[in-house]
Amino acid sequence: MSEVKLAAETRTEFGKGAARRIRRASKVPGVLYGHGSDPLHLTLPGHDLLLALRTPNVLISLDIDGETRALAIPKAVQRDPLKGFLEHVDLLLVKRGEKVNVEVPVHTEGELAPGGNLLEHVLAALPVEAEATHIPEAVTVSIEGLAAGASVHAKDITLPSGVSLAVDEDAVILQVLAAQAEEAVEGEEEGEGTAGA
Repeated sequence: MSEVKLAAETRTEFGKGAARRIRRASKVPGVLYGHGSDPLHLTLPGHDLLLALRTPNVLISLDIDGETRALAIPKAVQRDPLKGFLEHVDLLLVKRGEKVNVEVPVHTEGELAPGGNLLEHVLAALPVEAEATHIPEAVTVSIEGLAAGASVHAKDITLPSGVSLAVDEDAVILQVLAAQAEEAVEGEEEGEGTAGA
C-alpha cells in the first residue's frame, strides 16, 4: 500500500467564511481525529490531497506545522456536487500495526455466461479489517462463466494475508440477474398478435 506525504497546517479560523478563504488559496479544510485525542483542525494542500485520494484508503503521512508527524486514512470526503472539487476531509489517526475497519473496492474480471445477463454490485465495496499500513487497494473477483441466479458471497472472496472480513460471510456482494427486457418485449409482441386475431 502506498504512503503519501502531505504538509498540513493547524487552523484556528472556523466557519463558512474561513473555509471559503482556505479553498480560494487552493487548500482544503480538514479534521484529524482518533485515539481519544481532541480533533485537530487542519489546512491541507488541495492538489496534493486530490491526487492522494485517487487511491482508496490511502495512508497519509502528515507533516503538521513542519514537525509533528501523524499517520491517517481518509474517513469522509466532501466534494462540490457540481464541480467535484474537495470541500472538506475528515482524517482518522492510525498507528503502524493497528487494525482498522475500511471498505475496499470490489473489481471483477472475466465474462459472464452468454445470454445478456446483468451483473449487479450489491455491495460496491467490501468491509474488511486490516492493518492500517497494509490496507489492500481493491479485491478482485472472477465472474467467469457465472449464469443468471448466481451470486458471489463475502466468504467467496480471496483476501490478502492479514485481512479479514468485517461483514457477515454470507453477505451477497455480486449477483447475476437474468436479462428480462427482451423477454418482456417478445411477450408484448405475442400479445398484440393474438389481440388482432
